Amino acid sequence: MGELHYIAFEDEADNIKEKVESYWTKRADSFFELRHDEIESTKSERWVKEISKLLPEGKALNILDVGCGTGYFEVILGRLGHKITGIDLTEEMVSKANEMIGIYGIDDNAKALIGDGENPDFEPESFDVVITRNLTWTLPHPDDAYKSWYKLLKKGGKLINFDAEYAKGAHNLKSPENLAHSQIDDALKDECHDIYHMLTISMLNRPDWDAKILDEIGFNNVNTDTDFGSRIFVEHDKFYIPDRMFSITATK
Repeated sequence: MGELHYIAFEDEADNIKEKVESYWTKRADSFFELRHDEIESTKSERWVKEISKLLPEGKALNILDVGCGTGYFEVILGRLGHKITGIDLTEEMVSKANEMIGIYGIDDNAKALIGDGENPDFEPESFDVVITRNLTWTLPHPDDAYKSWYKLLKKGGKLINFDAEYAKGAHNLKSPENLAHSQIDDALKDECHDIYHMLTISMLNRPDWDAKILDEIGFNNVNTDTDFGSRIFVEHDKFYIPDRMFSITATK
């Protein structure tokens, strides 16, 4: 795998996933409220517009949302008629996601399950689309995750990943500009900061690294868009984070 072979993801601490799960368990209630408000905001129209440009056209799709959190994509994509399954490592997040799905009455199209984003437990070639938002930066073994997602996609299926280099802007957690985290106490911000710096992915140049590993795995039409976030988070409101969100798309 060339230069990527020497990235020592296998040396990550064994307890990183436990730390990540613990952090997001504490965040579940406030995160639910924030995502519910985002569903009701103009942000959702922008997300739907941007995602719709990336999705295969003309049919209802079977979509896997990896790291579904409290069910944001389940609602906005389920309402379009797609079948969407969300997975999350954190039991409390999955419970909140299913609560969100119930609030919007899309139980026929969407569900959330407990699952490991690096190794989702589904049959190969089960999905038309694998989508994820703000997950990859938390993964101890992102290369393994990308390989797993490749296997889960049908031939011609699409990977859509939205993420940012949050660790490189870790000081932003306590910045007045970081409005999305303004209601989080400093102890949780410090906990998040510690997670950033336990992860090898925090040191990589992204999304360039992602594009290279996706190409090596066998994905086609790998594209990155570093201006994506600026089209969604236009206003400096309670959803705003100063770190630049990018998108990565690829086809199997």
